[in-house]
Amino acid sequence: MGRSRGGLTTKIHALVDGRGLPIGLRLSEGQASDVRQAEPLLQAVPAGSTFLADKAYDSDILRSQITAQGATANIPAKRNRKKTFAFSRELYRARNLIERFFGKLKHARGLATRYDKRADNFLAGVKIFAARIWIKAYESTA
Repeated sequence: MGRSRGGLTTKIHALVDGRGLPIGLRLSEGQASDVRQAEPLLQAVPAGSTFLADKAYDSDILRSQITAQGATANIPAKRNRKKTFAFSRELYRARNLIERFFGKLKHARGLATRYDKRADNFLAGVKIFAARIWIKAYESTA
């Protein structure tokens, strides 16, 4: 989908809830900035929640949009940022839910190796796998 020094690459941007279940998925080119894809995903963030993200999502525009929605941002500041913000390391540890989601995503061989050449087919495969994660979370064990 995108071209970088390493070849053709694609980034998956995901938003998960407090249980690690995906509620928003988007694709972007490998060379594109992560912050541009965060804005459409923020529409699913309810008021009063805490938005956890890594340093790639640290921008003034994103922080102001999160605050305008009635949520709080717990994003570590980039190294070159002059103005710092309140940041809780203990709260940031809950970000492992998104890392676990991507770990589960890598179990799907076709998605991990990106067999689909078209972006829409690849995103459809990621969404189908996300639906399987939701089904597994709600299936009966009886």
